Amino acid sequence: MVSTGRALFLAAAILAGSAAGLGLFTFGYAKGGSYLTDDPAACANCHVMQDQYDAWIKSSHRAVATCNDCHTPHTTLGKYATKARNGFLHSVWFTLGGFPEPIRITAASRAVTERTCRACHAEVVDAMDSGDPAAHEQGSCIRCHAAVGHWTR
Repeated sequence: MVSTGRALFLAAAILAGSAAGLGLFTFGYAKGGSYLTDDPAACANCHVMQDQYDAWIKSSHRAVATCNDCHTPHTTLGKYATKARNGFLHSVWFTLGGFPEPIRITAASRAVTERTCRACHAEVVDAMDSGDPAAHEQGSCIRCHAAVGHWTR
C-alpha cells in the first residue's frame, strides 16, 4: 500500500514531468530557440509575419537593421523582456486565435520602435524638433515613415 504523502509526491512528479515535457515539445516544435537569436528569419516562423519578413528583405533598412534592432530596446534586459512579453502574447493569440489579420503592432511595441527611430536618426530628429518639447511629443517617425522598415499592404 502506498502512503498518502508518497502518492501525492508521485502525482505531483507526474504532473510536473508532463508539463515540462509538453513545454519542451512545444518549444522545439515552435522553433523557440530561434527567437533567442537576432536572425530576422525567426520572425517568419509564424505565417502571419511572412509578409513583413519578405518586405524587410526588400527594404532600405535590411543592410543596417534586423527586427531586434527596431522592435526591442537596446539593453539586454529590455530586449529579452520585450521578446518574452511578445513571445508569450503571440503564443496565446496563435494558440487561442484572436490575432488580427494583417497583424498589427501593439502600443508598447510602437513606442519601442519610435524610440529606436529617434535614437538611430538623432541628428535629423533633433534638427526637426528644434528644441521644442511639444514637437517631440507630437511628431511620430513611424506615422509618416511606415513603409521604411517593411511596408506591406
